[in-house]
Amino acid sequence: MKNKILCLCLTLASFSSVFAQDLPDRKAVLETMILTNDYFMKKWPDVGKTIVTNKERPSNIWTRGVYYEGLMALYDIWPKEEYYQYAYDWAEFHKWNFRYGAANRNADDYCAAQTYIDLYNLTPDPKMLKSTRACMNMLLNTPQNDDWWWIDALQMGMPVFAKMGVLENDNRYYEKMYDMYMYTRDKHGEKGLYNPKDGLWWRDADFDPPYTEPNGEDSYWSRGNGWVIAALARVLNIMPEDAPHRDQYIKDFKAMAEALVPIQRKDGFWNVSLHDPKHFGGKETSGTALFVYAMAYGVNTGILDRNTYLPVLLKGWNAIVKESVHKNGFLGWLQSTGKEPKDGQPLSYDKVPDFEDYGLGCFLLAGTEVYRLEAHD
Repeated sequence: MKNKILCLCLTLASFSSVFAQDLPDRKAVLETMILTNDYFMKKWPDVGKTIVTNKERPSNIWTRGVYYEGLMALYDIWPKEEYYQYAYDWAEFHKWNFRYGAANRNADDYCAAQTYIDLYNLTPDPKMLKSTRACMNMLLNTPQNDDWWWIDALQMGMPVFAKMGVLENDNRYYEKMYDMYMYTRDKHGEKGLYNPKDGLWWRDADFDPPYTEPNGEDSYWSRGNGWVIAALARVLNIMPEDAPHRDQYIKDFKAMAEALVPIQRKDGFWNVSLHDPKHFGGKETSGTALFVYAMAYGVNTGILDRNTYLPVLLKGWNAIVKESVHKNGFLGWLQSTGKEPKDGQPLSYDKVPDFEDYGLGCFLLAGTEVYRLEAHD
């Protein structure tokens, strides 16, 4: 009997050890994030330099806002002064304001406020949030709830409301965020942009049924759904436990995560078209990184079942690190800006997307949550 017990204990210890070793080495995760971020900061030493693609744009648009979300997440686990200064100088250059000023209902523009608030929380100064407060007050005190007509806007806008709710200890921000979220979820388009049957979202009303992918399936764009599940993760992470409407966000978060598991590619990535793998099928980094981020957050907080989701998210993370990250830190297989699978195609390991910033932001968000994974017995 003693031998059987000893054998069982050794077996369990061996299983635990193997399971722990399956987690990425924290040092390696951090080094990869530092590598990719250093590549970008060296390429863009001037934080105020305009971004020129098909036209010239200021450097505080949503693509750069998402990058700074990732940078501040990296700073949270690796508080290097250079990272703080890079973000502060960017905000200071733009006078803590948005592309078209504070009278602005476009979440793509006030996305930058996520980083402004983070910086304010580190070193409070009223000038940092003058424009953010003005913009948010306008949104709180006007009746419109239909601003977020495309699902990307959820990730750009919801965390701003959540952060302001915490900062001001004011439930009005949570209530307005919920009203706007639910309008996008249940009212935009024919019956909302969320399909509870599939646990996934149409990008905007243009992709509601009867629109289909070439194989006849609904059109679920990978990065668009990535924005939504990342928004839910970020809001749940920011808001206090007793904040209103958490149950709704958790319900939708779990449903999305469940829907993503069976459609992961064998190589660990997700296709740009989630239900039509042959419609520009292939590796894609940004959507995959957002799914990894959200699932890792869910596992770290106990919202998602560890045994179910840990293998899925690790497969995705390892795929990005192995197949996307170049030796110099450049990220390949990244779809350019757009709103559907055909945009920015074809992708490749070496192709430079029209913007390199938002993909890196997604990757840094994913990396910080993977870094936090703990080995369990």
